[in-house]
Amino acid sequence: MTSRITKAVIPAAGLGTRFLPATKAMPKEMLPVVDKPAIQYVVEEAVEAGLTDVLMVTGRNKNALENHFDRVAELEASLEAKGDTVKLAKVNESTDLADMHYVRQGDPLGLGHAVLRARMHVGQEPFAVLLGDDIIDARDTLLTRMLDEQVARDASIVALLEVDPDSIHLYGAAAVEPTDEPDVVRITGMVEKPAKEVAPSNYAVIGRYVLKPEVFEILEHTEPGKGGEIQLTDALMTMANDVEGTGGVFGVIFRGRRYDTGDKLDYIKAVIQLAADRADLGPELRPWLVEYAAGLDTV
Repeated sequence: MTSRITKAVIPAAGLGTRFLPATKAMPKEMLPVVDKPAIQYVVEEAVEAGLTDVLMVTGRNKNALENHFDRVAELEASLEAKGDTVKLAKVNESTDLADMHYVRQGDPLGLGHAVLRARMHVGQEPFAVLLGDDIIDARDTLLTRMLDEQVARDASIVALLEVDPDSIHLYGAAAVEPTDEPDVVRITGMVEKPAKEVAPSNYAVIGRYVLKPEVFEILEHTEPGKGGEIQLTDALMTMANDVEGTGGVFGVIFRGRRYDTGDKLDYIKAVIQLAADRADLGPELRPWLVEYAAGLDTV
């Protein structure tokens, strides 16, 4: 009987250069999306799917990540003394989310290398990888479906999103063939950030993976690829060919709401979209947005 997957790995060692100077002293994962740092949305998603053991792969100057998910006794005592139970609950929310662990990546050798750093913690069991740049709306199901498919197929699972062909060069693109399950495809090939003319499809790999532990051995022997980095895409290509009985790789096509916080413009859109949907902010924000948009010069 296959045991329930409980471990999540969140690579968070990137420098966040696209958001300089804001990220000069603050990790990009701590940039606020309305009133929570982006990384908290990701951890909450993992926990909601039943992943209570979270390993964050960090780098230099990332202490703020550990501090955010740790106790702040002085602040808690101050809020308690004031009787501010609402803010106290918000502070404690991140502290009590999950069993948090941390490991340094060391050398910035790519996503594949970051995942490999989780090997000792994960051991010989399937696990999820969640990238902090992608926030999946809590009202839409993705990770739970991926976990179910991993157990059912004994394979590795990636999340796919159908994108405009003109944007496929920003993603890893998957070659796919259908299965007998709606919105589940078998992946037969993957290309990292291809030109539109040579992309195998417009199905983009987004930042959610559920991987079998065999990926570690493959990553150990994966040579640096595009950008001189160890690419997780290359390891997944090997697994897609079912090398050494890895079970292959399948994709779950996601049709819900996703917010990209890794790009400045998309980050701003994410903040606006999430704020507009909130019960405490939306009723005042939406009419203002309509009025503001009406006065914009679209030329």
